[in-house]
Amino acid sequence: MKNGKVKFFNDSKGFGFIKDAETNEEYFVHVSNLVDEIRENDDVTFELKEGRKGLNAVNVKLA
Repeated sequence: MKNGKVKFFNDSKGFGFIKDAETNEEYFVHVSNLVDEIRENDDVTFELKEGRKGLNAVNVKLA
């Protein structure tokens, strides 16, 4: 599992971005890949999975 912080999340559109704590890379996250409800600036743990446009955050949980 990776650790990161929610940089942006749009509830109405159901997507956002998570910034990896170690690498500072940003990953797309979709509401369908959330375990817990998230908001901007939440600390989270997540896994990465190859998506159509690169790596996506999946199994996203509050840390």
